[in-house]
Parts: sequence; structure tokens; C-alpha cells
Amino acid sequence: MKDFIYLDHNATTPIDPAAALSMTRIMEEEFGNPSSAYVLGARAKQRVEKAREQMAGLLLCETEEIVFTSGGSESNNMVLKGIVDLRRPGDFHVITSAVEHPAILNPALFLLEMGVDVTVLPVDSFGRIDPEDLRKAIRPHTSLISIMLANNETGTLQPLGDLSGIAREYNIPVHTDAAQAVGKLPVNVEELGVDFLTVAGHKLYGPKGVGALFIKQGRTLTPLIHGGGQERGLRSGTENTILTVGLGEACRVARSRVIEDGIRLATLRDRLQQRLFDGIDGLVLNGHPTERLPNTLNVSVPGLEGAKILEGLPRLMASTGAACHDRTVKLSHVLSAMAVPPEIGMGALRFSVGRSNTMDQIEEAAGLIVERVKDMRK
Repeated sequence: MKDFIYLDHNATTPIDPAAALSMTRIMEEEFGNPSSAYVLGARAKQRVEKAREQMAGLLLCETEEIVFTSGGSESNNMVLKGIVDLRRPGDFHVITSAVEHPAILNPALFLLEMGVDVTVLPVDSFGRIDPEDLRKAIRPHTSLISIMLANNETGTLQPLGDLSGIAREYNIPVHTDAAQAVGKLPVNVEELGVDFLTVAGHKLYGPKGVGALFIKQGRTLTPLIHGGGQERGLRSGTENTILTVGLGEACRVARSRVIEDGIRLATLRDRLQQRLFDGIDGLVLNGHPTERLPNTLNVSVPGLEGAKILEGLPRLMASTGAACHDRTVKLSHVLSAMAVPPEIGMGALRFSVGRSNTMDQIEEAAGLIVERVKDMRK
């Protein structure tokens, strides 16, 4: 970690030491199948259920409302495809937004191709949805509203409470992809007013390959995976005890420090923002200036390509957009939806700080970026 400065925590986070230790203990001591009736299986099952309690504690929900999955993409697919009966796709209408992660937009496109009615809401220049646009989009057969809590590229927060309030007026279930928000912000499913909520383990200092889906009591989904009936029949397959325990421990740690982390990360983020704006003429902020994640800064250097800027900074680990599109020459769909001109959007840089970052690193990173831009402008 001393050889580089990692400012891409929205792409993935290092595993928390406590989570890593808990996984090591499971690998060394517990190999039983949680579905087995004997003692070894029962012990593994207890570990899984403890992790479920830890996840529920972070989201402030009931343990039976948590279903473990392989990650954010599976959780998102599980909701969008599980809410629709594809034997009669024309009876269903799904509403989402133009700035969602591909793990929402691509399943929505699949549903559209299958005959489901899909509405993609526009956003303003900050990347936020106008609640009145949602109200106007609702139809008699609207069956799901899926809006992310926090954008992975800009960090912009959606007015989810207002949106879910409108949905409740029509008794329409609401899903939120909260992969980028959980662990960075206090997340209370009751206050958000959502029926489904997606969590990705590797975004909150847990392992990759594991996630969760909050399903409010009384809501049902058609399972994406059929099999032995694990996870109350909603997600069959032998439970991954190792990763699940690691996720649970990461949730425990996050719950104990989310407020403290948020304050500290915002301080680092704001210092980086100040240094960059002081040192780079014409710099543009992408996203909302206040309604955003505490750790995320997305800026554009007009006239330059973000990828080219980072190519000259091998010590600095950052992004030009979502990790799955990183270092491409195509304008981000998020910035495009925000009507950011290509000559500005192509110069986008996303910095996302995390627990391991220090103020010294922020100062060094800012200096490297400012000098790199000045050199390229020469």
C-alpha cells in the first residue's frame, strides 16, 4: 500500500482485517454444509445466521428479511426479473433512471426485449430525479420502481424518501441499489421506505463474490435460482459460509464506525477538492455539491481526457468512471444523462477515498494531479 495511493474505493475496498480473520477461521475450522443435520452442519448454519443478524443490524431490519446472494448484480437481477411474470410481460411496467448501474439498466433492457413496459426517468444537471417526473410516469400496471440510493460515479444521492413516498401512494414496491451507499452512510430501510435493497460485500470492506438483498416482509419474488431451497427458497445453492461470514463481520465493523468514517472521509474528500480547484483552472465538478456520498469526488478537466491524465500517474489509483467501463474513450452514460458536454465529460476523473487514506496521501495526490494537468496543457 506504500507503493501507491489508492483513491478508487467505489470500485472496490480492501477487506477489513476483522472480516479477513473471521474468514480464515472458517476456512480452518468449519467446512460443514449448513444444510446438513449433524453438528458440523449446524455449526456452519449458526455462522451464516450470525452473519444475517449482522447484516440486519446494519440495515436496521429483521433477520428474516435478509437473503444472501453472490453480489450486487445478482441481487439487482433477482428483483427486476423476480417481480415480473414473463408468461404475460405486457402486464408489467418497471420504472428506473438513466444514471443506474449497468446491473440495473441491462436487466431492464432484457425485460424490455421480453415485452415488459420500461420507463427510464431523466435526471437534472446534478444527476438527480425530479419526484414529479416519477409521479407522471406511474401507470395502472406499474409493478416496480428501481432507483439507486447513491451513484457510483458522481456520488450523487437520490431523493429516495420523496420517491418512495410517491410510490406508497400507489402501493408500488420500491427497490434501491444501495451498493455504493451501505457502509458509507447510515442506511435505515424503514426511513428510506423501500421494499427491496441491494448490498454488495466488496463495497463495504467485505469480500468479493458475496452480497445481500433486503426483502421487506410481505413482499415476494420469483426465485432467480431454483434448487435445494436454501435462503427460504428464494436463492437456492449451498451457502458460501466463508464469504458470508466475512460479509457479516464487515457489516458489524461498518455499523460501529459509519458515522465516524463519514466525517473523516468527507474531510479528506473536501481537501482534495479544494486543492484541485485551487490548482487547475476551469475545473468542473460533476454531480451534486452537497447531496453526495462523503467519500466521492468527480471532476472534469475540460479539453483533456481523464484516461490520459491517469496514464501519466502510475502511483495514483483512480478512475475515469465506473470500474466496469474504466479507461474507455466513451463518454460515461451517467455524465451523458446529466447533459455534460463531451469536451467536459471526457476529462472526468473519479476519486473515492477510504479508511486507509491519510491527509498526507491526499496532499501528495493533489500535487501529482495538478502538475500532470499543467504539463499536459503545455
